[in-house]
Amino acid sequence: MNTMTNVKNVLKLSETDLKGGKKSWHEMYKDSAWIFVGGLPYTLTEGDVICVFSQYGEIVNINLIRDKSSGKSKGFCFLCYEDQRSTILAVDNLNGIKLLGRTIRVDHVADYKPPKENEKMDEETLRLYMEGCAPKPMVHKKERS
Repeated sequence: MNTMTNVKNVLKLSETDLKGGKKSWHEMYKDSAWIFVGGLPYTLTEGDVICVFSQYGEIVNINLIRDKSSGKSKGFCFLCYEDQRSTILAVDNLNGIKLLGRTIRVDHVADYKPPKENEKMDEETLRLYMEGCAPKPMVHKKERS
């Protein structure tokens, strides 16, 4: 389906919800804090996407899909919010906007499973993945008098 057609269909659903007074179509996705974002400019990094989407809530995971051989973005990602209610805000407010001249599509994801860790990670990368790379807090020993 064409991106603009999808955007218009989502907007129609939201308008119908406002008029009807019944449960929102978002209710179907109440158990998932994941959203799909498509149509992204290929130059955006994970940090850029987080900057745009963090205005609607705390982002806890992002999977920007990249080409395996070149490492370049394929223009879509999956993003997880800390609170599921943030997904509703992001879908309603960011679906159909223009970002660097491209219309993006933002939609709920019902059953997203993040990729498993790559078994081919070297020892150092695996250690950084498990421990993180933030500086360790310094522990000061009390001097004895």
